[in-house]
Amino acid sequence: MNLKTFDPNPSQSLFVKSILVFEENDKNAKTILPFFADGYPGLIFQQTNGLIVRPHNKLMPQLFLYGQTIKPIEMVMHGQYKLIIFQLYPFVLKSFFHVDPQVLKDNCYDLQQMDKETGKIFLKKLNSNFVLKKRIDLLSALIQLLFENKKNELDQPIVRSIQKIITKKGQLSIGDLASEVNITERTFERRFLSSVGVTAKQFAKVIQFHNSLQELTLKDHSKLSDIVYRNGFSDQSHFIKVFKAYTGKTPLAFKSGN
Repeated sequence: MNLKTFDPNPSQSLFVKSILVFEENDKNAKTILPFFADGYPGLIFQQTNGLIVRPHNKLMPQLFLYGQTIKPIEMVMHGQYKLIIFQLYPFVLKSFFHVDPQVLKDNCYDLQQMDKETGKIFLKKLNSNFVLKKRIDLLSALIQLLFENKKNELDQPIVRSIQKIITKKGQLSIGDLASEVNITERTFERRFLSSVGVTAKQFAKVIQFHNSLQELTLKDHSKLSDIVYRNGFSDQSHFIKVFKAYTGKTPLAFKSGN
């Protein structure tokens, strides 16, 4: 399996985090891609012999949105495939696509439902272009068009708050954050939930977890406590509990399996 990562067009960096391309050319391969909570929904275009998401055992459409992934999932594919994934900032689902992000939590949305005729035409364009850059440009153009049409609908205080939670790696007071944008905490949580699909507190917890997951995966730490305290967990048992809730495994079992 090959993985390529691309930066979005600078004009889209406020709403597209990154672009990932997974590819396999072995006709006999069986690929299982695990996905864990990271705070970012996304858009996927896939060319496979059938993409199944476990544990739902659901056959996915060729072009779809996915929401906040709270429970761990696996994408299962057989043979050759190509996945193009646009990781989106959380406010995009509601603001650009008018899809309820709460409905999409641990779920997906077939983009041909957005406008059946437009969806079919757009999908035909993607399937008729085999050059990766052209496909990425087509998907970027779709997102840019939606942004131009919907940018006035953005809940700017929530957009700024999302960015701050990400910058602070989830380690901040939601009450203080609400005060910064001059919204009562109750109203702030309601608007955040409506825009993102999870509460601000849960989103901060996901970002906190994801940063710890990256450290556990990418860095060689002699002590688990290094990750625990650097990422703001109260103690090691708290960290293990949160980690297991999002991955289904303890940190030790996860690291030994990777």
